[in-house]
Amino acid sequence: MKVVVIGGTGLIGSKLVAKLNEHGHQAVPAAPNTGVNTLTGEGLAEVLEGAQVVVDVSNSPSFEDDAVMEFFRTSTANLLKAEAGVGVNHHVALSVVGTEHLQESGYFRAKQAQEELIKASGIPCSIVHATQFFEFMKGIAAEATDGDTVRLAPVKIRPIYSDDVAAAVGRTAVGAPVNGLVEVAGPDTFQLDELIRKGLTAKNDPRTVVTDPHATYFGATLQETTLLPGPDAHIADTRFADWLAQQA
Repeated sequence: MKVVVIGGTGLIGSKLVAKLNEHGHQAVPAAPNTGVNTLTGEGLAEVLEGAQVVVDVSNSPSFEDDAVMEFFRTSTANLLKAEAGVGVNHHVALSVVGTEHLQESGYFRAKQAQEELIKASGIPCSIVHATQFFEFMKGIAAEATDGDTVRLAPVKIRPIYSDDVAAAVGRTAVGAPVNGLVEVAGPDTFQLDELIRKGLTAKNDPRTVVTDPHATYFGATLQETTLLPGPDAHIADTRFADWLAQQA
């Protein structure tokens, strides 16, 4: 089948395109650098022609509250309108475990808005909720850094390898629409502060991780299980320790 991957040249998108093509599908990467811009609508109608499935793994270039909301609302609305025009019969989007509980954060409010637009569109859909990627630990540390100190709450998290996320999104894309959520998580549960401490130590990063129960996560207050998936989540295989050892 023809699968158009919005954000198809990024971390997850490029892996997803490769996996789908390996399995005999026609996966087409769509991004500004391939002439497709979901914010302006440029190239959308052309790339979607003949597509059965559209997978949106794009992300906002800015995490500022207004900019990220504008990105997800506008790009998603443009994409869904174009899909309806050519008869796409499955819309798949990648989102984040815990989004609905992180609404103090502008980023997660924007992701929630994206999900609501998809559900209201009438196009059969599947929304994949993944836990945070191993590769995003650097971003979590950066956001929580003040000087030489990284303040993080001692809450639970099951991080996941980006390859495993791409595989889960690929399985969802070629399957029947679930018209709801599919959750995927890594095999190991960590405390967030300890996870980042392990990552920084492995990189010989001199910053000190301070355990702070009141520390926010991209502006949102965390409960102990906010970042954990539900009991029906698909659990991936790749362990953080194995991935970390490969980064050396």
